[in-house]
Amino acid sequence: MSTNDPVSLVAGAFSGPAEFAQGIRDFITLAADQKWPHMVWSDIDFEDWPLRERSVVEALNKWAGPGRTLTMLAKRYNRVTLLHPRFVQWRVTWSHLVDCRVVKHLDDSEMPSALLGSEWFLHRRELTRSIGVGGRDVRARVALTELLDECKRQSSPGFPATTLGL
Repeated sequence: MSTNDPVSLVAGAFSGPAEFAQGIRDFITLAADQKWPHMVWSDIDFEDWPLRERSVVEALNKWAGPGRTLTMLAKRYNRVTLLHPRFVQWRVTWSHLVDCRVVKHLDDSEMPSALLGSEWFLHRRELTRSIGVGGRDVRARVALTELLDECKRQSSPGFPATTLGL
């Protein structure tokens, strides 16, 4: 990261829900500032992610644009709908950029909780205490990319932007 970057992303270990949530905020802000073409988010249900916050949705609005994609991998999306109404509305507006997938082949304890971007990752390895690592380490990024790619390969579409009724 250059000295001109507006945020300082976690490089190395982080610990606790507050540090994890701040890492998510900073990650999305940097993705928006640097116009990353693709992000992958993965979690059991995104319950404790700061997706309800106005600043996060504003950063997502800044990030969204032609050629950008967001892949979301989750066991279930019911908590997103209940807890993150701003994000749900953003997802409706930008549905053509967002691919939401349901991962059924893993138990909750096996589901990765991570963000992966063009040059950066954040990986929460221990959920109950929100302990993990972040950074640019190539080996760790490759391992996380392979894990998330396998989750995506074995997933199915989920969390539609709109539901059609009769």
